[in-house]
Amino acid sequence: MNDDGAILEVRDLVVEFSTPQGVVRAVDGVSFEVRGNETLGIVGESGCGKTVTGLSLLGLIPSPPGRIAGGSIRFEGRELVGLEEDELRSIRGADISMIFQEPMTALNPVFTVASQMSDVLMRHKGLTRAQARSAAIEMLAKVGIPAPQKRVDEYPHQLSGGMRQRVMIGMALSCGPRLLIADEPTTALDVTTQAQVLELINDLQQEFHMAVILVTHDLGVVAETCRRALVMYCGKIVEQAPVEQLFSNPRHPYTHGLLASIPRIRPDKLRRLPTIEGRVPDLLHLPPGCRFADRCERAGTECRATEPVLTGDDAATYACFHPWEPAA
Repeated sequence: MNDDGAILEVRDLVVEFSTPQGVVRAVDGVSFEVRGNETLGIVGESGCGKTVTGLSLLGLIPSPPGRIAGGSIRFEGRELVGLEEDELRSIRGADISMIFQEPMTALNPVFTVASQMSDVLMRHKGLTRAQARSAAIEMLAKVGIPAPQKRVDEYPHQLSGGMRQRVMIGMALSCGPRLLIADEPTTALDVTTQAQVLELINDLQQEFHMAVILVTHDLGVVAETCRRALVMYCGKIVEQAPVEQLFSNPRHPYTHGLLASIPRIRPDKLRRLPTIEGRVPDLLHLPPGCRFADRCERAGTECRATEPVLTGDDAATYACFHPWEPAA
């Protein structure tokens, strides 16, 4: 497939969870695409639907209580919504892989690294256990783990946080996927290790010619690694644009607020760091209009009565009645 073509197309995705208080729509009508060999960032506050979006692509929404209630997910032209579990298993790890949050807990503590990596290779590549072990050692070396022949027989608790993260990356890439979903891959890592992990993902992306979806709340990571970015709020995309454009000319007030709250060295001394006032609304009791209206200084009467839709061109869109004007 051409690297410039879309390998993943998501249209009007809706994901719901049943709770004792009612149905929560964690992802509400999300649409986007990922092109071959590009890195797409999905950003937003905790609870905005980023991780649920990533999990839904692999059919990993826990059911019950969750379910994909609507929309389409097409990977290389194949519809994934509604596929049988056996068919999804053949795709997970082979064509689409995921680096899960929290490397401290994502690995099974009672199995060695060799056992966990070998299972993936034996299932998808048809290798023998001995062949899978050799391939696991080779991948550990590729992701920068020292003495991989020794580390492959160790348990997760014997590894540092950075090494566990590298093992997760190695497992995700061991079958050469076309698409990698990296969910907060630098969480709980020190800044030096964060930089190493991001550089590693970028290097391996070029080697394997794969697309990457980077799920994060860290806009600095997005600026450093992504070509395009989606900004999510309360289960919806409120803005999407090329990264340079998003950072230089954010149109949605929420995006503007996120960027303004990034700590930076300034010539003037601020008495306090800029923040977005207020709280994210309860998903069980959403306001009738724009979900950001109660926290937005630019909100007008129509914002509280009518929900805005994404507008713009093919390169960039935003959902706002009173967007920030582009800089001259």
